Amino acid sequence: MLRTLFLAAAGSARLGRLVESAPVSRGIVQRFVAGPSADEVLLVSRRLADDGLAVSLDHLSEETRTIEQAVATRDEYVAVLGRLTGAGLTPAVEVSVRLSALGQRIDEKLAYEHARAICAAAAEAGTTVTLDAEDHSTTDATLETLVELRRDFPSTGAALQAHLRRTEGDCRELATAGSRVRLCKGAYAEPESVAFQSALDVDKSFVRCLNILMAGEGYPMVATHDVRLIAIAEDRARWFDRATTEYEFQMLYGVRPEEQSRLAGSGHTVRVHLPYGEEWYPHLMRRLAERPANVGFMARAVASRK
Repeated sequence: MLRTLFLAAAGSARLGRLVESAPVSRGIVQRFVAGPSADEVLLVSRRLADDGLAVSLDHLSEETRTIEQAVATRDEYVAVLGRLTGAGLTPAVEVSVRLSALGQRIDEKLAYEHARAICAAAAEAGTTVTLDAEDHSTTDATLETLVELRRDFPSTGAALQAHLRRTEGDCRELATAGSRVRLCKGAYAEPESVAFQSALDVDKSFVRCLNILMAGEGYPMVATHDVRLIAIAEDRARWFDRATTEYEFQMLYGVRPEEQSRLAGSGHTVRVHLPYGEEWYPHLMRRLAERPANVGFMARAVASRK
């Protein structure tokens, strides 16, 4: 119920303006978002790297409707990758990219060209790119773009969502040598025809997909905060004789930092998904949908505007 409400709220511009104007919104944003600009994200990335954590940067620009916006997003990624190199933060810091932010809904070829430019900048910086997952209507196009990008940039990663019924098949296709695959539960409201609806069914799908990836020849990136699934992933890694260097955990900035530290301290690679940018509201709503325990932060933000 709460998950559905927050996913709906992510698309509400009116509620977004209300939250942005709340006095305590800054504190909420700072918990989950590095800041509005590259300056802030570089500072937070340095702190996380010094704590022994890897990082995946995500520039928040989710409502791209014009070519100009798509170009601006491409340019932002290229620029921040250059700054990461200068700061000595690569290869520990990579970038995550949503093709919709690069104009996928306007022109798929244009989005590919923009993604290619970002991959080239990442390669020059000595790091990698992961294509983020979005709603199910974009999955085929995103995976087709992945295939094209991997011809010249084989380290380009894919993100798959366990709540989609198709994902087991996608895992089988992508569990190949050198293939980096991020497996997450999924944060988009999807119809029953394409997605599992109950938390239990999503968890079962996650484990099935995890087994496929761990048994394969690729590099699984286990993106979850669920301690039960983390324990299962550690168990499956031992079962398939994977060293801690042959897979990684990924978690969101501001969520379960103690667990992030525990895993890193035990020798695992832990990559923190670190968003930055002005358009933080839809991102925050999806984070609350994934972890309803964070609802108190948003409730206080809205209630404070009196």
